[in-house]
Amino acid sequence: MTLRVLITNDDGIAAPGIQALAWAARQRGLDVVVAAPMEEASGTSAAMSAVERDGRVVVNDHPLPELVGVPAYGVAGSPGFITLIALHGAFGPPPSVVLSGVNRGANAGRAVLHSGTVGAAFTAATNGCRAMAVSLDVLSAGEATAASGGAAVDAAARVRDAERHWNTATRVALDLLPRLTSAPMESVLNVNVPDLPHGELRGVRRGTLASFGQVQMTVAESGHGFVRTSLQEPGQAAQPGTDVALLAAGYASVTAIRAVSEASDIDLTGLDE
Repeated sequence: MTLRVLITNDDGIAAPGIQALAWAARQRGLDVVVAAPMEEASGTSAAMSAVERDGRVVVNDHPLPELVGVPAYGVAGSPGFITLIALHGAFGPPPSVVLSGVNRGANAGRAVLHSGTVGAAFTAATNGCRAMAVSLDVLSAGEATAASGGAAVDAAARVRDAERHWNTATRVALDLLPRLTSAPMESVLNVNVPDLPHGELRGVRRGTLASFGQVQMTVAESGHGFVRTSLQEPGQAAQPGTDVALLAAGYASVTAIRAVSEASDIDLTGLDE
């Protein structure tokens, strides 16, 4: 039986990463349906937000270039919301796997909490569906380790999306798919891939979550009626073996993560007495 996959993202339905992932998944013989936000929805985590018109969420057909016959929809909603309604049959038979990406920029470290890309995967897992979040690190290794956060982001913005190595990310992700489909239900893989030709990739390694991402937000200025934020480098080097360190060294990083779960190390004894 052909594996049915939902492909979504937080960069929007017109983003090159989702088109590359959908094309590659189709080439692997998967049954693909694409549904993604009409516009950029980065940083939305697992939000359940949507725009309604006359009590109905707005959904538009959005055929993708070079993917004739693949159903694709632009939805006025967050990636998490889109994933949830897909699992309830909004776009045909529910998917067995959700692939979220390819995101333009790494989703590494504990900052994945805020990612719409990862939030879609968490939503899938919470509702009993295996999922993978896939991101392309648009900061070069040098920029990620040496440049200031803001300068690195500015440098990345000057590179055209058409010049990025989306196919490296899609190949790594789809090669990992058998591991995901054989994992327990509700499993999530977080995959981050350097922006390199596949032949220059040093390998694929299991990474732990860094305690921070490549850059961190800070409050640069605040005053009456306004706050201005900026990005900066974390104050410490990434620990070896973490997803951030692996990316900087030219490896693709794979981290098995969980959606919301209970903590067992907090003392709540006596509350049930």
